[in-house]
Amino acid sequence: MGGAWGAPFSLLLLLISYRTVTSLDQIPYTPQISALALEGKVTAATFSLEQPRCIFSELAAPADAVWLVVAFSNATEDFQNPKTAAEIPSYTELSSSFYYMTLKLSPDLYPCEEEDIAVLRVGSDTNCLRNLSQEYCNAPLLAPGPYRVKFLVMDNNGQPKAETWWSDPITLNQGKDPRSIDTWPGRRSGCMIVITSILSTFAGLLVIAFLIASTVQFSSLWWPEDPSPPEQLHIGSFIGKRYTTHHIPPSEADTLPVGRGAHLPPGPCPAPIV
Repeated sequence: MGGAWGAPFSLLLLLISYRTVTSLDQIPYTPQISALALEGKVTAATFSLEQPRCIFSELAAPADAVWLVVAFSNATEDFQNPKTAAEIPSYTELSSSFYYMTLKLSPDLYPCEEEDIAVLRVGSDTNCLRNLSQEYCNAPLLAPGPYRVKFLVMDNNGQPKAETWWSDPITLNQGKDPRSIDTWPGRRSGCMIVITSILSTFAGLLVIAFLIASTVQFSSLWWPEDPSPPEQLHIGSFIGKRYTTHHIPPSEADTLPVGRGAHLPPGPCPAPIV
């Protein structure tokens, strides 16, 4: 009888031992984007997860490590949990294997008490770009995704112990193509069109005022003022002065008007010059 039950019993022990080695404890938790009102929770190269609270305390020992697995949403089925530390995929394998592991932390960093606001920011470590081969590189993500993540608990020998569920797809923000921006004014609101028209009119008036002021200012440099006409001389505007000569007696000088009278013959000798 012992021989009849020996083979099935051995097979059962083999299946139990195989399940113990290959299966993991399932942690009933789904990673998700932080629900806090934070700026930049999702950017073009990063995204912020809420920090798990009190979910690893029953399954993880203090010497264990909690990893975050990041994968493209269509590559989660191809991901195989590593059996040893040497099989842990690094950031450099994201472009080829479409998944990697990062944010290696101790279970003690996920306490049950909510002491402060804490998030897990994926892709925030720009310094590790200088050394992409490090096992916990958390470099910025280069593609918009979408991505899915899960937490994986591994012991100090590199053996996986427990894991969470995969998150919902996470898509990063993308810049908008300038050619796709609609600039047709017919699709703008009436208030926006009125404000734009007023500002355009005001700007045009300022430009016209500036041009007029500049023209007036520079016209005085190119066209100087006409010189004033010379002063004309009128007859009778001069006042004659009396003077006394040496050869005309004073009595005769008083009776002869200036510029009139007979011409006197020259004397025998010229009059001295005073």
